[in-house]
Amino acid sequence: MGRTIEFDNRVLYRINIDNDQDGVADDLAYEFRFQTETRPVGGLNFPLPYVGNPNISAVPQLQGITALDGSGSEGLTRRQFYTVTEVRGNQRRQLFQGPKLFAVPSNVGPFTIPDYEDLASQGIYEDNASGARVFAGQRAETFYIDLGAVFDTVNLRRSPPLLTKQEDANDHANPFGVNRFSGTNVHTIAIEVPTAWITGDGKPATDTAYPIIGTYASTARSVGGATAASVTRGANGDGAVGAAETVARVSRLANPLVNELIIDTPTKNGWNATQPQNEAQFQNFYQNPTIAQALFLIFGLQVPSTPRTDLMQLLLKYPGQPLDDTNCGTPCSELLRLDLRSKPTPAEKQKRLGGLAGDAAGFPNGRRPNDDVTDIAIRVVGGTAYVNARVGDGVNFANGVPGAGTSDGPGYGSVDGNRLDVTKNGIAKEFPFLPTPYDGRNRRHIDGGNPCN
Repeated sequence: MGRTIEFDNRVLYRINIDNDQDGVADDLAYEFRFQTETRPVGGLNFPLPYVGNPNISAVPQLQGITALDGSGSEGLTRRQFYTVTEVRGNQRRQLFQGPKLFAVPSNVGPFTIPDYEDLASQGIYEDNASGARVFAGQRAETFYIDLGAVFDTVNLRRSPPLLTKQEDANDHANPFGVNRFSGTNVHTIAIEVPTAWITGDGKPATDTAYPIIGTYASTARSVGGATAASVTRGANGDGAVGAAETVARVSRLANPLVNELIIDTPTKNGWNATQPQNEAQFQNFYQNPTIAQALFLIFGLQVPSTPRTDLMQLLLKYPGQPLDDTNCGTPCSELLRLDLRSKPTPAEKQKRLGGLAGDAAGFPNGRRPNDDVTDIAIRVVGGTAYVNARVGDGVNFANGVPGAGTSDGPGYGSVDGNRLDVTKNGIAKEFPFLPTPYDGRNRRHIDGGNPCN
């Protein structure tokens, strides 16, 4: 298969973890580095599958791409593989060693890839001793928001944008919003590891001294001619590489919508390049959030008075860590925090509003793919009046995801006909916990991504 959307060879993808609650997420990290190969060597680098492989004479005689490697993979004329490295202090170890880890290609259509779910299941790699699993490839996007209305000066499609009690409790219907991301896909890196790998002392969540961790994801691009494959971890957490080779962070993400709603536009690039433990320099954005004033001007609902110490306590501190009067104090770190003692809520019982709806396993206690972080963030920033009035964008779930309503038992692609189990409202129940991507041939993005046929 030719060039489609790919992971970047020059980028170091990293998941950073703080497991001693000091606000510095350098205790543990998982690093992902990708390489791209053209097959066969010396073949054409053409943007269509099969074309450029001189060993293939006629595409219609083939059965399509049915494997990531070996027989059945001939159509993958451009292919990616990757490594996973655990960084613990100064110790590094490569995980999932053995055969190459291949990224699953994009779901271009059924002629090229006749059974995409089966192909994708081949891209799940498991460490038999520990049960750790990893996947890299395309998935359906389950983040949902009426983005068009939001950027039209928050001109949501009901004025004021208040959900009734019944609408707010229904996680299977979009009462008035249009999900801008319906029908779209996203490139995904998913990793699942034992809890004892994450805790600072290697103990189960119920016994460890620090059961609440903080985490953020970062991407860093090589500069000065370095390649991501040559980057090694340095004291700053994202790496110094030899004498002259360095990487520069270009983005970070912990709590959803902080960069979009809290940090003002002129500061975003600087914020992305800053370590989360240095968040105190941005605390004014949390104390006096511009988005709260915008909500008041547009909807007229009262917002909490400033300085907003509640936002700093929620987003920048661990439970029990005090503020310094109206300032953040130390530590002050923008991390997504997760209580490892929390038991996951079964997919069918998950509430889109997480903690606001009494589902303690949802955002802001970690973040699940289908949590309605848009409505949660609007209500948290807006304060009590917004919570009580049930303000929202009118989009309550990711509609129309592939395989919604499938439940044929455990396993994903392990036996013939065994599909990825997905609830009716689009929550994938099996690893990698995001639904199968829409295929490129039969989707169009009109009014939320209607099928072509």
